[in-house]
Amino acid sequence: MPSQDPRAVLPLPEHAGVVVVGGGVMGASVAFHLAEDGADVLLLEGGDLAGGSSGKPIGGVRAQFSEAANIELGRRSLELFEGFSRRPGADIGLRQPGYLFVLPTDDDVETFGRSVALQREHGVDARLVGLAEARRLNPYLASTGYAGAAYAPRDGWARPGVVVGGYAGAAERLGARVRTGAKVTGIEPLGTDTLVTTRRGRVRTRALVLCAGAWSRPLGELAGVDLPVDPVKRQIAFTAPVPRPAGIGPAGIPFTIDFGSTYYLHDAERPGTLLLGVADPTTPVAFDTRYDPAWEELLREVAARCTPALADAPLVGGWAGLYEMTPDHDALIGEAPAAGGARVLYACGFSGHGFLQAPAVGEAVADLYAGRAGTPAARGVDVRAFAADRFAVAAGRAEVNII
Repeated sequence: MPSQDPRAVLPLPEHAGVVVVGGGVMGASVAFHLAEDGADVLLLEGGDLAGGSSGKPIGGVRAQFSEAANIELGRRSLELFEGFSRRPGADIGLRQPGYLFVLPTDDDVETFGRSVALQREHGVDARLVGLAEARRLNPYLASTGYAGAAYAPRDGWARPGVVVGGYAGAAERLGARVRTGAKVTGIEPLGTDTLVTTRRGRVRTRALVLCAGAWSRPLGELAGVDLPVDPVKRQIAFTAPVPRPAGIGPAGIPFTIDFGSTYYLHDAERPGTLLLGVADPTTPVAFDTRYDPAWEELLREVAARCTPALADAPLVGGWAGLYEMTPDHDALIGEAPAAGGARVLYACGFSGHGFLQAPAVGEAVADLYAGRAGTPAARGVDVRAFAADRFAVAAGRAEVNII
């Protein structure tokens, strides 16, 4: 069925100062922050906006990480999500019941204790709690099998599709051009410019920003940049309305993650329903976005251990999308070394953290483009630790708080 988005039929310009490739949450955030800086921006999306991984119904937002740079990206993004109704302007359905990592072993508690201490150094209101407190926050949790938990009350979730639309619309109001149905098929250096070929025509530019999520590796190859990103399917399911245990507060249950299994749950948008998910460790690297009902057996098996009351909860559909995984499960953000043609910047490989980090990454990429990064004039977080060449010079990073 043809897209109903008028952006799918508007012509491409002959030239743009900077071309952002990818119309998910990362590309939309980058386009907005560049346009806010006054850049001449063209955002290209091969399908519809938020048509890839950003199309998921709900996305978590948190600052609970173990690495300082990730903590800063999460903390700054929370600030920007909280102010989203004013800038860029949209109701993103932000809810903040907190994030609760439940920890099966004493070693996990010790590890998260170090992370919590670092988070607090960076201004994040996080703390370790005992199992009794964790079960007060989320009464669905099992009464045994956990040594403790880590909790941050400011975290929560929002609606990714609305965030994408909010950023893209605001970018257009600032003068950016957004074109959908414009899959990039070629990138050719032309002196200090680059000619970008799409299914809808060509555009010449002085700078590219690659934000294609799980599709970033082949796009990087077109641009001569090694972006080690692999697609891995993740699935979620929704319950029908289920009985609510006594004691759940008005904000609802926290976004709860069993650190031992990656099982997670939180309230869904429909009253009385829940969103459940778990990563299947046997999932191969592939561009597979088909929902597989057979996965529900694993989900129920893990739910029976972590949240026994939900083991047999009626499921009413689900969703499959792609994580964009890097070798160390951490983002790729930076600028490729000059090699002829346009400048090439990138923001991809977020390994499940892209939505929650997108606002701050948009600021940071605008800093890189403007030459402000690493200077007192920078508006955003210092992202130099995320450069893609880190795999050639070091063993990589060691983010612990991943699912």
